[in-house]
Amino acid sequence: MKRETAMVASTIQGILAGRRVLYTGAAGGLGHQTTLEMLAAGAEVFAIDRDHSKNERLMADTPPELADRLRLVEMDLTDGPALEAKLAEITQNAPLDVVINNAAIYPSKPFEDYSMEELRLVHQVNVEAALICTKAALAGMRDQGWGRIINVTSITLTGGWENLAPYVQSKGSLLGLTRAWAREFGKWGITCNAIAPGAFPTDAERIHPDPEGYKKFVLDHQAVKRRGTPHDIAATVLFLTSDGAGFITGQNIAVDGGWNMS
Repeated sequence: MKRETAMVASTIQGILAGRRVLYTGAAGGLGHQTTLEMLAAGAEVFAIDRDHSKNERLMADTPPELADRLRLVEMDLTDGPALEAKLAEITQNAPLDVVINNAAIYPSKPFEDYSMEELRLVHQVNVEAALICTKAALAGMRDQGWGRIINVTSITLTGGWENLAPYVQSKGSLLGLTRAWAREFGKWGITCNAIAPGAFPTDAERIHPDPEGYKKFVLDHQAVKRRGTPHDIAATVLFLTSDGAGFITGQNIAVDGGWNMS
């Protein structure tokens, strides 16, 4: 990871200089590399993740010269009051410039087998945490007349998967919020976009009983015949958070190798 970060640093250095970024799920499969590349681009990153081992790995992979701008926040997003308190602390003296709502849980079983508690838990992590994070950052973004919000949705919204009802529901909610926030916040210089990752080889794929069969299924559906990498997501995030993307808002950008072309 350190080598890959060093390779991209020369092209992205300074893109996010001085920007303060809040990133949920920052140490996970897609978040890890994006966090490193945002640090290389000059950002101060408040990386929220509940997984201690992944947080330790992220810290270990962060080059020493960038480590002073990495703020690891280890917490469970289901604790709304604790999240609100932490965000109040983070924004007390300076605004957040970028919010990336990425954290999600991904249970898989037939819809009738979910309890209402399980359905609420998915919504709590995947949607309510995004509401809290965005609300906490909004006033500062509005006051400075600049802000970037990115919601991570999913290719599953196309309807090609079963047994993921609460996850798909949560991602549909984020897509709706993306469009509502883009319309409402645009007058303040704030953009809001979504990124819909395709089938990336992360921990989420462990739910599939036949890994090789699933890999073939993915490549058969993609126009680009390789698996996606976390850098593919990081590059999209960096573009959408840059000044150059200031006229793009309310969009759901598929990063999926050409799987969905709607």
